[in-house]
Amino acid sequence: MKVVWVTGASSGLGYYTACALEQAGYTVVAGARSFAGKEGPSEAGYRLPLDVKDDASCDAFCRAAREKFGPPWALVNAAGVLTLGACEDFSLDELRDVMETNFFGGVRMTQRVLPDMRAAHEGRIVNFSSINGLLGIPFQGAYVASKHAIEGFSECLAAEVQPFGVSVMLVEPGDHRGGSQRCRRRAAADQSAASPYANAYAQTVAVIARDEGHGSDPQALGRKVVRALSRRRMPFRLRVASLDQHFAVVIHDILPSRLYAHILRTYYYK
Repeated sequence: MKVVWVTGASSGLGYYTACALEQAGYTVVAGARSFAGKEGPSEAGYRLPLDVKDDASCDAFCRAAREKFGPPWALVNAAGVLTLGACEDFSLDELRDVMETNFFGGVRMTQRVLPDMRAAHEGRIVNFSSINGLLGIPFQGAYVASKHAIEGFSECLAAEVQPFGVSVMLVEPGDHRGGSQRCRRRAAADQSAASPYANAYAQTVAVIARDEGHGSDPQALGRKVVRALSRRRMPFRLRVASLDQHFAVVIHDILPSRLYAHILRTYYYK
């Protein structure tokens, strides 16, 4: 009956991971902003409100979860949002919003659980990155930046906490079905025909929607995360993606940058 906290557990991959953990017999405390007023048991665990962008909300979640279930054995940082737009057009507020949720939210929660884990000389932290944490995609600049930040932070974190018996795992999903449209936004800047990016943006958004619609099963991802988390030695990276997405990571690392950029552009827009 090990206790696992999951952020972003109301929808998408966070929800399916929380459900898989609950089904595997873990005591799951599921956090999400939409759980305000809906506290209590569910198929995804015991729901508590949590806004990872807000320090007071993080403190309240941690306090309530500890009082009810004790300290966490594992933390799964799965809260995330995607905002589409041209890098030139993102407002700083839009960039900050994505970083606050995807990156700083995970940092906030990680810093709050580490004292308990160090004291127990045991603990596991799972950070949801993405294939996009390894390579860039047009018109996903804010999201890609946040996932690259998670990758670098997690590498540093793993080296620092290993002597205290704490393990870190990066989950790097490719496209999966079932994402909430609440977490998929578009930048406020005009992307109409007047924009110099209009044609490329429209084609890219259509390809992204197609790939997500034909993506992998999110329930299968949840089960894979549970299996990896339950291993005696948790892997540092768990990449859950289609063969072509695995291949994209490989060629990103071995091809000349200009050639790879050309291949990427021709895949998303002409």
